[in-house]
Parts: sequence; structure tokens; C-alpha cells
Amino acid sequence: MSDPTVIENPWQRLRRFTAARIALGRAGVSQPTASQLDFQLAHAQARDAVHQALDAARLCRAMESELQLTDFPPIALHSAAGSRQVYLQRPDLGRRLHPDARAALQVRRGGAPGCDLAIVVADGLSALAIERNALPFLRALLPRIAQEGWTLAPVAIVEQGRVAVGDEVGELLGARAVLVLVGERPGLSSPDSMGLYLTWAPRVGLTDESRNCISNVRPAGLGHEAAAAKLHYLLAQACRRGLTGVQLKDESDADTLSVDAAGPRFLL
Repeated sequence: MSDPTVIENPWQRLRRFTAARIALGRAGVSQPTASQLDFQLAHAQARDAVHQALDAARLCRAMESELQLTDFPPIALHSAAGSRQVYLQRPDLGRRLHPDARAALQVRRGGAPGCDLAIVVADGLSALAIERNALPFLRALLPRIAQEGWTLAPVAIVEQGRVAVGDEVGELLGARAVLVLVGERPGLSSPDSMGLYLTWAPRVGLTDESRNCISNVRPAGLGHEAAAAKLHYLLAQACRRGLTGVQLKDESDADTLSVDAAGPRFLL
């Protein structure tokens, strides 16, 4: 039953198309109480996501059992940021591995040759996003990787890690490409959004124009299967062309978006 004290906004019917806070109506000159409480809850969930700790050991075990990575078990690492507070205040430290983590990675590789792809899972700004999305996404992606015959390094799980930490991991493992799964900055309707960053020839010092990004990976955003299909396309093109970043465009939907297709087009 609608609240008789709330004056509805005429745009109300548009709310079914978006999670954005539009057409909330009003009670006098103020927001309705329900909308205000919903905003406060979303804000609290976003703050909790930023400060939530990633249980790297549990995630390692889950990956090993559910993804059948027993031959190449995941390895838990830590960035140079010693705590969450330091991580939030010093983004540069989240982009590099702790010396002990570098040593552990070098020992794990030993004298093995390089690989085609290194996968790095970093908590980023939302460990919640990793806990909810990393496993289902990898379940969708790994069969595509196996079908191509690409060789994989052990999955590296990095606590207090940012996107660029993948460059160091990939370089140490001798990987042709690195894929970083990272918790994105929480929004007020998406505290569990995961981002994917693909970089060819990873090495310390690269910047964002060298990467391709697939954002908002979660059930309420870009689904895991769809994200895996896009990533598979980009990785195949990266292997063929030997590059990623601004020079590599995602044309996986080119047929769908063709100007020759039937139906009206916006800005085409």
C-alpha cells in the first residue's frame, strides 16, 4: 500500500529501468523516510565493503577444490601496504608486492618457463566483490582458457592489492599477459562490483593506457558468463596482436551493434 503522505514523482515508472535513486517522491519538502533510510543503508554497505578484510586462505582453499587447481594451487600474497589503513592512505604501496611476497613468488616459479596468462585476484576497494564474484567468474572463464590451450600460472591472491600489482606478479612469473580481478570502489547501489584488467607484457611501471578494463562484473551488472566471453575475446586479440590498452578495442559486440542491423540506432 502506498504511503498517502508521500507525493509521487511523475517519473516513477522509469525506476524499473535503473537502480539509480530517481523519482523518489517527497514528503513535504523532504525525502520520504523510506528513501532516506535506504540511502543510509546503502552508504553503510559501501563503507563496510571498503573496510572488509579478504579471507585469502579460505579463498585459496575454495579455488583449489571448486576449480580443481590442485596441480597448481593458488598462492596467497600481500602487497607492500601493511594494513588496510595504510592501503587506503598510500595507493602506491598497494601497487607493489611486499618483499616476502616477491620472494615467495620466485620460489614458486623456480626454474619453470613463462606462461601465457597469470591471473591475479586482489581485494582492491571491495573484498565483498571478490568473495561474491571471483569464483563464479573463473568457473566461466577457465574452460575457455583450456579450450585455447593457453598455459596458466598459479592464481595469485593479493591482499591490500591494487590493479598495478598484477604487473609485478606477471613480470615475476614470466607471463605474456596478466588478468587482474579486483574489487571496485563501491557505489551506493553496487558494493559488490568486480573489475577485470587485462595487460599484455606486464612489467612494473606500466600505466592505465596499457590495460583493457571490463567493469561492473556481478549478477546485477555484467553477468559472469558475459564477462568471461568479453575477456576471452580480448585475450585472444591480445595474443594475436601482441598488445592491450588503448590500441585494443572490444569489438565482440560488433555484429550486434552493426549499423546495418534492423531497428533504430542512438548516435550512430
